[in-house]
Formats: sequence, C-alpha cells, structure tokens
Amino acid sequence: MQIQPTASHFINGAYVEDTAGHFIDVVYPYTGEVVAKVHSATPAIIEQAIAAAKAAQADWAARSGVERGRILRRAADIMRDRNHDLSVLETYDTGKPYQETSVADATSGADAFEYFGGLAGALTGEHIPLAGGDFVYTRREALGLCVGIGAWNYPTQIASWKGAPALACGNTMIFKPSETTPLCALKVAEILYEAGAPAGVYNVVQGLGNVGASLITDPRVAKVSLTGSVPTGKKVYASAAEGLRHVTMELGGKSPIIIFDDADLENAVSGAVLGNFYSTGQVCSNGTRVFVQKGIKEAFLNRMSERLASGVNMGDPQDPDTNFGPMVSENQRSIVQGYIEKGKAEGARLVHGGGTPEKEGFFIEPTVFADVTDDMTIAREEIFGPVLSVLDFDTEEEAIRRANDTEFGLAASVFTNDLTRAHRVSAAFEAGTCYINTHNLAPVEAPFGGSKMSGVGRENSKLAINHYSEMKTVYVSMNDVEAPF
Repeated sequence: MQIQPTASHFINGAYVEDTAGHFIDVVYPYTGEVVAKVHSATPAIIEQAIAAAKAAQADWAARSGVERGRILRRAADIMRDRNHDLSVLETYDTGKPYQETSVADATSGADAFEYFGGLAGALTGEHIPLAGGDFVYTRREALGLCVGIGAWNYPTQIASWKGAPALACGNTMIFKPSETTPLCALKVAEILYEAGAPAGVYNVVQGLGNVGASLITDPRVAKVSLTGSVPTGKKVYASAAEGLRHVTMELGGKSPIIIFDDADLENAVSGAVLGNFYSTGQVCSNGTRVFVQKGIKEAFLNRMSERLASGVNMGDPQDPDTNFGPMVSENQRSIVQGYIEKGKAEGARLVHGGGTPEKEGFFIEPTVFADVTDDMTIAREEIFGPVLSVLDFDTEEEAIRRANDTEFGLAASVFTNDLTRAHRVSAAFEAGTCYINTHNLAPVEAPFGGSKMSGVGRENSKLAINHYSEMKTVYVSMNDVEAPF
C-alpha cells in the first residue's frame, strides 16, 4: 500500500503542501526505517487552515443535525469498509501489531462517528414555562473553531474521538497529530470529506509543539482538546486560558489495579496484561501499579510469568499472529530502559523480562517487578512502556489509601468476587474511569477521562456534547414590561 501521503496537510477539502516547512521523518518502529516524510506547517499553512475552518463553520452549523449526522455515519461506514488498509497504516505509523490495530483503532474511530452521528439530530434545547405566561427556551449552539492535538499512541482513534463530537455539534476542526505518528489523521480527514463533510470542516496540519502553540493561541479558536502528557497539558491549558477558550485535557496516569485474594486469578492476570502490555504498554490509562493481596501474590506472579513466557509473540507487527510489537520510537524505548534500571537500583525484584531482544526494531521485553514500594520511581512516575509493578497489601483500607496516593487520577480497577466490595472500592477510587473485574475498555457510549492531574472534561458519551457546545438561554416575555421609573 501507499505509505507516503499525497501531501503533508489536508486543508479545505484537499491535500496541501508547503515545502518550506522542515521535514518530519516517519519511522517504522519495526525496522527503524524512514517510510514517509511530511513537512511541518509553516505560518502560511496554519493561516490557510484557520481561515478555511473559520469560513466553513457557519454553514456547517446552520445545517440540521440530521444532515450532519448522516455525513458522520457515512464516514463510519467508509472507515469500516477500509479497516484493513487503515489498520496496516496504523501499524506502520505506531508499530502496534495488526492483530491489535485491526480491532481497536479504525474500528473505534468508526464507532465514534456512528455514535455522534446518531446523536447529532437529537441535540436540542428545552422549553421552560414560567408563571404569568412568560417562558424560556434554550438553544444548544456550536462553539466555533476547535483545535484537536493528538498523542502518538492512537492516531486514528484520537483524531476521530475529537472530530466526531465536534462536528456533530456544528463546529469545525483543525487536528494536529503527533509528529511521531502523522499519517493516520490525514486518512480520517480524507474519509470525512469523501463522506460529504464540506471543505474546511475537518482539517489536518502537521508539526511540532510550535505549530500547536500557534493554533491554540489564535483568537479565532474557541476550543482546544488535547490528548498528551501532564507537562504538555499544563502548557496547553495555560495558553488556552489566556483567551478563556474551552478545553478538554485527556492526560497521563499512574493507575492502580487492586486484586483481592478472592479474585478469579486468570481474570486478574488477564486484566493486568491488558492494563500493562497492550500496545506495548503505551496506553495512558494503563494500570501499572498492581496491588495484589498477600495471600495470592506469589500465585499471581507465577501465573503472570507463565503466560508471558508462553503467550507473547514478539515479531513483525504486520503479521496477524504477532501480539506484541515494538515501542513507537528508539527514544521511547530508551526512556523505558532507564526506568527498568531505576527499578533494579531501588531494590525492586525483577520477576520477568527487563531486557532488549537482539533484533531490529525498537523492541523491549514485557517486564514485571515485584516487591515494589510506594516510594520507588517506577511506582510514582508514568513510564509509558511495558513495565508492571506489583505491590502487595493486607487490607482493603490500606489498598485504597495507597492506590489514591498519587497526583494522577485517570483510571483504576478492582478485581474481586465480592460485588459489595467491588462497588465500595470503585466509589472510593480517586479516578475518572474505573473498572470492576476488567481494565482498559473504552466504549464510545461511556464517558472517558480523568480527575486530579489526569485531565479536565470527558471524551465520548453524551457528556462530550457538553464540551463541544454551549447552551444559550432565551427569555420570552408575554406581558408588559414593568420598571421602577
């Protein structure tokens, strides 16, 4: 398939190039080879994108929700029809195995367009009767031009998760993907235009942080939605606040998984695998602090080691049999290696993995540490790699207190067969997205987002509509106006 895009940017319904922007290499994580190049957006490209999105917004918002929704649902159908090619491209972009991208990336994007396409026609206000015949009605209105800034781990999904609710509400969008994974968002824009979205409604520009900064500080931008790290989120939030722009921040985490000794062991191990090694550990909501009650600690560690030893198929990510791919970049692998060395140096017990396979590509072994304490670096900082830390505990109260002892609050999960305890622990978690007897599932119907330093606002579900629209109140008087003079 063609990996090199037609041009670097998609603006006003067409691919656009400006070779004055510096080159960004697209490196395939499996081979380390440069498989495509794009140019970073110049000031002229940024202005072209903003002008196009701003010009298209009024007409798009004036269309009925049913019409907008029809286009989004058509885009969902196209994405599903092209799932194979989109998944192959996602694998080239990120290095994630095709076995994963074929069921979790473009499919998730299609779900978002279908879901919000279905909601678009139902975005109405309400009638509020008042005494004496007066009444109030409300209108749900678009914010205007929205800017989406994506992370590198789920480029198709994030471009869709931000675009779908924004467009359903009548906004237009400029999306800047991560410079590490710039290819997939272009296909999202192309599909939306093919599905009938007018030129300028959804645009993609490439670039580093300076491009994002130019977008989020432009006075014509009404809303900024970021998926990224906490340090980046702080900077973007501060910049957006200067113009009192609406924001959604989906940031990082150091999420806990609490496993009680009455839990189903196989399910608990499966949940920890999903919460640590899916996408080679490059998931913001990963449950990397695994609190295991002492009674089953060694059984958990033994079963986890057995499954990793026999079940991990590390290799060519385009091979459907491969289930564990490389890290997204050499730099990210080096960061993870540094954390593994810190874990060893600070006294954690290495139970499994920890090494770098002697093969091309940015591979690193799935790694399990035991006897981890709350103050160790690997238990405090987000690693964003396949490193699982097991911390043992005695009581429920202790586990909850330690699980919440973090600046983050994105996700949390509990494994137990005691449903009363499961709900009690979930209520006690200081996290925005919680799970009982599973981890890391994110259906479009459910809100997704964090608390504390892990974010502001929610993506997906009907709640996302509130973050991409505002309510106008109209008071209607049916009586004479009285005044004191």
